[in-house]
Amino acid sequence: MTGRHRDRYGYGLGIGFIPPSLVGILLGFGFFLIVKTVRALSRTAWRYRSELAPLVIAGALTVAGWYWHYTHPRWALPIAAGAWTVVLVLLLLPSRWAVVRRCWLPRRIERAYAALCVALAGTWLSAAVTAGPGTGPLPGLGMLFTLAGAIPWWVHRRRRARIQVERRLSAWPGIADQIGLTGSRVASATVGRFGYVVRLALRRGQTVQQAVRAAGGIESGLGARPGSVRIEADPVRADRAIVRVMQVDPLARPIPYPEPIGPSSILRPFPLGVFEDATALAVKLAYRNALIGGVVGSGKSGVLNVLLAGLIACPDVLVWGIDLKGGMELLPWMPSLARLAVEPAQAVRMLRDAVAELDRRAGEQAAAGQRLWQPSPAHPALVLVVDEWAELPAAAAPLADSLARRGRAVCVTLLAATQRPTQKAMQGGAIRSQMDVRICLRVREARDVDLILGQGMNAAGWNAQALDAPGKLLISDPEHNQPRPGRAYWLPDDAVSALAAAHAPIRPRDLADRPEVKQPWPEPSAAPSPTIPPQRESAENTTTAEQKLRDALAGAPQEGTEIGELIQVTGMSRAWVYRQLSALARQRQATQAQRGRWRTTR
Repeated sequence: MTGRHRDRYGYGLGIGFIPPSLVGILLGFGFFLIVKTVRALSRTAWRYRSELAPLVIAGALTVAGWYWHYTHPRWALPIAAGAWTVVLVLLLLPSRWAVVRRCWLPRRIERAYAALCVALAGTWLSAAVTAGPGTGPLPGLGMLFTLAGAIPWWVHRRRRARIQVERRLSAWPGIADQIGLTGSRVASATVGRFGYVVRLALRRGQTVQQAVRAAGGIESGLGARPGSVRIEADPVRADRAIVRVMQVDPLARPIPYPEPIGPSSILRPFPLGVFEDATALAVKLAYRNALIGGVVGSGKSGVLNVLLAGLIACPDVLVWGIDLKGGMELLPWMPSLARLAVEPAQAVRMLRDAVAELDRRAGEQAAAGQRLWQPSPAHPALVLVVDEWAELPAAAAPLADSLARRGRAVCVTLLAATQRPTQKAMQGGAIRSQMDVRICLRVREARDVDLILGQGMNAAGWNAQALDAPGKLLISDPEHNQPRPGRAYWLPDDAVSALAAAHAPIRPRDLADRPEVKQPWPEPSAAPSPTIPPQRESAENTTTAEQKLRDALAGAPQEGTEIGELIQVTGMSRAWVYRQLSALARQRQATQAQRGRWRTTR
């Protein structure tokens, strides 16, 4: 067969008797396989770009070393000088500088790691430019340096978490189509300690309320745990939504109350707890009425205890208490309370006294030409703490309404706790509308959220029915206008007694004992009414009463003796009994068997 025939049937190509059409098919199929392989490798490399980053950087340094070795060998010294200048900047620059924050290196350990990588890379590249990357020990040192920089990078928790979030958010277009947010996109994502925050760019015409209604679908689409998605409005743009996904619940366990730092002032915010993102939750009570609501067992008493712990640490505030559960909640605070009412008649009398003080302060300010009362130890603010507001008698309604409406300017404020602040429970809607600070704990029904926080708050994303532990709360006040769950600090009973006794010496005198109060004040509303009238605390009476108190505690049963019985036995005031019990407790001679009952330590 001639050469022409051999070329025609493929002999010239070395493929035997293969028709040209089949050759084209095989070549096309091979090209297709090459393209598919390159695409698959490219996708894999892009998907694992974070893990491959140290190897890519090492390869780039090697190529640069070869190139500059033959073209610019004199660059070795400037490269080393520049690298070590960056190292010094990273190690010595304060973390609060904006340039460091822009580099995402707010932590000292991260700056040290970056300095180490720059030092290793700059030193090796300088040597490679001088001698060549393949000379002497440079290849081995390059591999060693690459591993030294890659291992911390590979095992870093925040990097791995960020990569997982990016891969999860890559499916957002499909998720958005399924949950009714078609056209929205992920503008940015930030990974934190307990989860991640996504800044969502909404399509024109979409609103944050639509994103709030789709919160359940977002949880399902992102594979998050139930109840972990929080959606807030962007304070800058209406077509943006802030989506917080809490992968771990940082509020699952009670948070102990921090150690007191000494006397404070009512003009400062009080520490109340911690938000989900580990930031401090503080509330300002000066010139504001506060309302605490939630179902039984949601932690209202715990929140009251935390706020009382802050109030009694302020020498410029006078605290009166109303506890219509027989004093069960507020009696442990008695050493630091100026008055305590435990019966409806006493509560009405205390509110009447508060209104009289409000009128006196208003007249004093008008005469002095002042518009706002300035609290001080000599002229303290007055805070009335009311536990179970719904139990107040009808006669208290007009007095409480007057305090809520007129008390701000003279710093006479109300701190009320109740389960469901309906109009009937609050003796009318006017009192509830004057509550500037709203603290909502767990509720059973969504409509109760609107009762506590205000109309329409549940639809806006304030879902207090999802709170799943005592002390978890949502707070709405001028400083907190986003539905950010938090948890109040936890104060055990022994800590309450210790704080009340410790701050008793700095408490201001009651109004009836102040010479500047010209009005003849009646006896304190919570004056104890035992069978034996209280005696004056003279040295002789005090010594006898102390012995009687020790004898009563020694003869107490296992469940302890009630405070009322100790008052009757000693014939002294309730505040005196609490002071003595606190002193005996510090000396380990007495212990609180249960709330309101004491006995000797056995």
